[in-house]
Amino acid sequence: MSKNLTLDAAELTVELGERSYPIWIGSGLLGRIGEAFQMRSIPTRSPIVIITDDHVAPLYLERTEAALREAGYQVSSFVVAAGESSKSLQVYEQCITAALDAGCDRHSSIVALGGGVVGDLAGYVAATYMRGIRFIQVPTTILAHDSSVGGKVAVNHPFAKNIIGAFHQPEMVLYDTATLLTLPDREVRAGLAEMIKHGLIWDEEFTAWCEAQAERLLAKDEEALTYGLLKGCAIKAQVVSQDEREHDLRAILNLGHTIGHALEAVAGYGELLHGEAISIGMVGSARLAERLGEDKQIAVRTEAILTKYGLPVAVPQHMNSDDIIQAMMHDKKFKEGHTVFIVPTAIGHVEIRKDVPVSLVRDIIEELKGEKA
Repeated sequence: MSKNLTLDAAELTVELGERSYPIWIGSGLLGRIGEAFQMRSIPTRSPIVIITDDHVAPLYLERTEAALREAGYQVSSFVVAAGESSKSLQVYEQCITAALDAGCDRHSSIVALGGGVVGDLAGYVAATYMRGIRFIQVPTTILAHDSSVGGKVAVNHPFAKNIIGAFHQPEMVLYDTATLLTLPDREVRAGLAEMIKHGLIWDEEFTAWCEAQAERLLAKDEEALTYGLLKGCAIKAQVVSQDEREHDLRAILNLGHTIGHALEAVAGYGELLHGEAISIGMVGSARLAERLGEDKQIAVRTEAILTKYGLPVAVPQHMNSDDIIQAMMHDKKFKEGHTVFIVPTAIGHVEIRKDVPVSLVRDIIEELKGEKA
């Protein structure tokens, strides 16, 4: 981690050779976005389209457009409905139409201003428009510290989350921590689930820090948030730099996602926020680890920290187990009757298991349904 004096922001680099890019984190960066674009040599002659949602637009769109125009950029915007339902082929087509209407060419850029849904959607638009144009992540949620880094972009199918997607790395990630202060408490908790995940997969010391700092993080203390975001982004950047396209190591970032994505699909992409579903999934993975012979305390501590953050740790009782299993079988991580699971072997360490029987996963789901949600 270094200090970038020009933007007055903490800086990380995702090391991908010629496609390496910076992550800038600091307060007030939206007003400096034009300067950041110039630092990344983004041309002013080609139109830029900002994709955002109807929750973020009233708060930050005008400021972002003004800062880019002041720096000489041609800017238009497209606003989608907030929520997972916007990650659809129908909304994707509308975004492509907006880019065409704006006159976007091969040198244009798509800006994702918002949370994980906007980032995934806008990134997939950028990945496919004219076979790929530049893409800038401007996250406004805590959850997006995970999704904005690493270049995974996608939209959903009704049967499976993120099944239609691509790898398309951003030109940069510009993270204005001041935008996090307007987040509702539920969104804060859901976003912190992914921060906790980074500790659980990689760094026991960071997990302990998250345990100790729960009160400050939930209160949106900017100093604590900045440190947590930097650490979480640094862990993800390190993993992505070693395995960009998830041939092996990068899969560890999916801790909790096999069950979590299935829960989101069964819930219709609305009942559970992504971080809430992943929280339940991480408890499921820890319980699975215990069944596979790992220390019971991994599950006990995992559940305790997630409960401390007010996150759900049980499968909603009204959900049908068969439906959850069926959704898992549509997941990218399902192979030949077995699911690929990220299984914790200690706090701060996980392993990739490709031999987990579906029957055992079903037992875990039933166990989690029998507990108080």
